[in-house]
Amino acid sequence: MWTERSIEHEKASRARVGRLRPQAFRLPVLAILAAILPATLPSAVCFAQQTRIGNVTGSLKRGKELYRRYCVGCHGVLGNGQGENAPYLDPRPRDFTAGVFKCRSTDTGHIPTDMDLYETLGRGLHASAMPSWFPLTRQQRIDLIAYVKTFSPRFHEEKPEPVVPVPPEPPASPESLNRGLEIFKKMECAKCHGLSGRGDGPSASTLTDSKDRPIVPYDFTTGERFKCGQTNQDLYRIFMTGLDGTPMPSYLKDLKPDQAWDLVHYLRTLQMNYENSANNGAVKTSPARQPGRSIRNALRAVSGSK
Repeated sequence: MWTERSIEHEKASRARVGRLRPQAFRLPVLAILAAILPATLPSAVCFAQQTRIGNVTGSLKRGKELYRRYCVGCHGVLGNGQGENAPYLDPRPRDFTAGVFKCRSTDTGHIPTDMDLYETLGRGLHASAMPSWFPLTRQQRIDLIAYVKTFSPRFHEEKPEPVVPVPPEPPASPESLNRGLEIFKKMECAKCHGLSGRGDGPSASTLTDSKDRPIVPYDFTTGERFKCGQTNQDLYRIFMTGLDGTPMPSYLKDLKPDQAWDLVHYLRTLQMNYENSANNGAVKTSPARQPGRSIRNALRAVSGSK
């Protein structure tokens, strides 16, 4: 679970938030629309389920003010992802009205929990224009979530399913890596991600998201953060919940927990094979590219190296 221990990213996040201050989006038309829109929205928009994380309850009024200040330039006054800056962003901003989110702990097709949205706000979305909003206070982030939920009737009509559990990770071993390779083949992961995990599979160039926009498969060899985290537990959760709105499905009904962990272990070796071969091993690795000594030892055993 993402926590506020990611404070090491705060300075960079503050710089990015600074660049997204309201003056960057201060347009007369947007200001007028933002002022008059609440009176014209359907009344159902006011009845999203209460947002509460721990002992903190979200405020729609404060959330609206924060949204108009920080979010409207990309996500738009209507929350439909059609803000002033949207045409210049790739990937495009999230359309909140659909109620479809990539990063969830719930099964595919279900709305995220409040904590899922809170963690996304704090973490940001790697390889996109969505920064970490960790510089905002806990209360402010929860207020924002409360307001964002009003854009989709799903948060009024549905309740998040129980979260998909992430069991303890078993130790990596040569046997686990070999089983993971077989699962990689069986589930046809290479069609999108390629045999070496570079995101260059035969189907890669044909993939589109739920808005029919081109989408690029993740390149495991770079060792970059995932859209929804960076740990082995995050990768496991992605397998089991899928990334809604993208071609990445949920494997909750296809893989047993131990099989999903085998696949996690195997995919981590694609990162290490790359970093060990590039620049004669001189590649500087980030924490996301250091999955653990046990996997490294297992990889050495499989390859016969010492």
